[in-house]
Formats: sequence, structure tokens, C-alpha cells
Amino acid sequence: MANPKKRMTSTRSGNRRSHLALSNQKLGSCPKCKAKVLSHHVCVNCGTYKGEQVINLKK
Repeated sequence: MANPKKRMTSTRSGNRRSHLALSNQKLGSCPKCKAKVLSHHVCVNCGTYKGEQVINLKK
């Protein structure tokens, strides 16, 4: 079993983990119903994608 020879400092651990931060998702708005939509995804509200009706939603 490999064990560490010396204690790793919090600075060294933090520097290693510096790229692991999560970023907020980029939300756009649907051109038809103005709802918040993830980029490159079908609008859940009205079922359109790139201005075309993709999913028929029963309301």
C-alpha cells in the first residue's frame, strides 16, 4: 500500500482542485414563448426547437 510520506498542505490541495469548480448553466429564452431554455434543447413549455414545432404538447 502506498502511503504519503508527508502531510499535503491545504494550499497544495486547493491548487490541485482549482479547476473542479462548477459553473452556472447558460440559459437562453425561447423565441416563441419567451421561457428559459437550455441551449441546443427543445423548449419544454411549447415544444419548439430552432423555430420549428418538434413535440406536440397537449394543453
